Amino acid sequence: MAVTLKEVAKMAGVSRSAVSRTFTSGASVSEKTRKKVEKAARELGFRPSLIARSLATKRTKLIGLIANNFQNPIFLEVFDLYTQALQKLGLRPLLVNLTNETNLDQSIEMLRQYNVDGVIVATSTLPPYFAKSLKDAQLPVVHVFGRAGIGTDVHVVGVDNFSCGQMAAETLYNYGYRQLAFLGGPETATTTQDRAAGFVKFLQDRGIEPADIRYASAYEYQAGRTAMSELLQAKTVEAVFCGDDLICMGALDEARQSGIKVPEELGLIGFNDLEIAQWSAYDLTTIRQPTRDIIKSSIELIVGLVDEPDRALEARVFPCSVVERGTLKARSAAADT
Repeated sequence: MAVTLKEVAKMAGVSRSAVSRTFTSGASVSEKTRKKVEKAARELGFRPSLIARSLATKRTKLIGLIANNFQNPIFLEVFDLYTQALQKLGLRPLLVNLTNETNLDQSIEMLRQYNVDGVIVATSTLPPYFAKSLKDAQLPVVHVFGRAGIGTDVHVVGVDNFSCGQMAAETLYNYGYRQLAFLGGPETATTTQDRAAGFVKFLQDRGIEPADIRYASAYEYQAGRTAMSELLQAKTVEAVFCGDDLICMGALDEARQSGIKVPEELGLIGFNDLEIAQWSAYDLTTIRQPTRDIIKSSIELIVGLVDEPDRALEARVFPCSVVERGTLKARSAAADT
């Protein structure tokens, strides 16, 4: 049977509350008492109950971690980094998969029932009101990969997707491409909307209209293939900005199957810089967002919010960068076209 608090207190010759304070972070206890309690606990094999501690501190050390696109490898990477970082801080992630979930209120109620200390929403494809609803439910919340700007009601950590869209268009333009298309993820995703808007704005500022604007049904490989097939049947383009690496890989394979050589006949640039983007089968030119920095910052923010829930709203925006690989023609060759 498990050793009880009472047994430790008896052996140490102290009160039960003294034992409880010894194993409660930040609680006041004398060094003499601490040593007596720790010695008794070691001899008895006592392990403090996290559940009992949470009842006393009103903190569960649970952080809700929410996403809805686990088919995309970027989210597997994201959640691997999150779980490792949270566990190092003594926090426990409560994973919530909202793929195909329609009753968001039910998910919010579940998080409240588990009494999570805070919530990290790590997706851009949930309805904008979802993160706000968590806040309204008195839950500290940070929206990662969300849209920062005027009217934002929750803390946001991510990148400026409008600028990323401009960056992609500028890269293709500087390579000499002029018939440019955008192939994004779901049209309802704020990241897709902003990347498309930035892409179009850069071109229009230079008197160029995009050759095509299309949206894949999901951030998935097959969705990229399907959307690329439709684009190739409808338009002749020189280069395509795909607003996600997995979509871009599907588009690349579809182009190859259609007999189109990449990069000789079609240029492609993706977004995210997945690990597989550098594999020789793809060698994908892409835009990298600093995922590790974003995750580290969002954890720092949610931990701060747990201690100070009324702190002023923050939008932490990180810069992106272009990773040049093999899906664009050499600049000299592109400039001659």
